[in-house]
Amino acid sequence: MGVIRLIKSDYEMYENQHLECLVAIEKENCKAVKSYFKKYKGKQEKPNDKVAGFKFVMDEEFGSLKIDFDNHFEFEIRDLVKVK
Repeated sequence: MGVIRLIKSDYEMYENQHLECLVAIEKENCKAVKSYFKKYKGKQEKPNDKVAGFKFVMDEEFGSLKIDFDNHFEFEIRDLVKVK
């Protein structure tokens, strides 16, 4: 039986519900996202904290999504939802 290797990415994937797009956030910035959700869990008013990341764009050649590293964006953390 072959060995299945797990390739770890430097990015985690989130869905931005406000912009309706997929977003790649670096693992270092994900710590801020996780602590934000932990701190404001169940609260109505959440601050407009932002985190840097990249949008996913459609790659016409391969017919799949890819991270657009050319354009750097700031996303509001409260609009992000972790993609499983």
